[in-house]
Amino acid sequence: MVLLIIVPFTGSIHGGLQEGKAITITGQVRPGTGRFHVNLQCGSSPGADIALHFNPRYDGDSCVVSNTFQHGKWGSEERNNNSMIPPGSTFCLLITVCRDFYQLKINGWQFMDYRHRIPFYPVDTISVGGNVSINSISFQNPVFPGYGAFPVQPAFPACVAFPPQCGFPPQPSFPPAMPTVPYKNSIKFKPGKSITIQGTVHPSATRFHVNLSYHFGIALHYNPRFSDSIVVRNTKQGEHWGSEERAGGMPFHRGQPFMLTICCENQCFRILVNGAQAHTYNHRVPPNKISSLEIEGDITLTSVAL
Repeated sequence: MVLLIIVPFTGSIHGGLQEGKAITITGQVRPGTGRFHVNLQCGSSPGADIALHFNPRYDGDSCVVSNTFQHGKWGSEERNNNSMIPPGSTFCLLITVCRDFYQLKINGWQFMDYRHRIPFYPVDTISVGGNVSINSISFQNPVFPGYGAFPVQPAFPACVAFPPQCGFPPQPSFPPAMPTVPYKNSIKFKPGKSITIQGTVHPSATRFHVNLSYHFGIALHYNPRFSDSIVVRNTKQGEHWGSEERAGGMPFHRGQPFMLTICCENQCFRILVNGAQAHTYNHRVPPNKISSLEIEGDITLTSVAL
């Protein structure tokens, strides 16, 4: 099932913010003029303090404004060029909480560092509004230093993809079961959509794969192979595999958590790993034919946001 987040959106940040926590927002800037915003704020009530206001503008200003709202007043604006997220484009915004600032990356590229003007500890809410469509919002908690690459286990799941039905996700008595491997789900895919997969590679992993499949084959076969330290990309049409693409290096590591985002653009899939662009793959099959997502191999899944 494809889940779309209804904008405007307000949702709680489970466990609040701590140093090293990462928030990933994937979506598409709607064509035309206007603006949108992503806020990290202290509560959901009107007039709540906003620690980070990220505000791309496409009207007369044509820039990205970053700011903080505290005690009922806006601070001084920081302005940057908005050419990294033009109207109509898909994007993956990665916000990482650092000790002295928020680090913001767009589509794997460093965009800016925004120094804390108020402490990040009281921040417990994220809100999105304006001229934008949002596919997923997910969290990745920091890793405990000295204890290996295992995600922190809070009272709630480490990675949460918000559902679209209401402003705040349901609070179950027990955390929902994590997706199991092998995994298969029906999807509808087209330019402007994205998928975010979070999990952990097994310590002795040899390979795993993510397939975007259609009725007659596989539109995208994404296949990290650890013994060869490569990621193979290919397409299967009927019973015939195409030519493999192997360039781009290996961004996954045995025993390490990962976040894989596949963004569908007009001409290609753009693939990001842990917020950084790793690979692109030109369409060999029209993406609107894709009907299922399949994941199999030597990994454990934490969340799959469609």
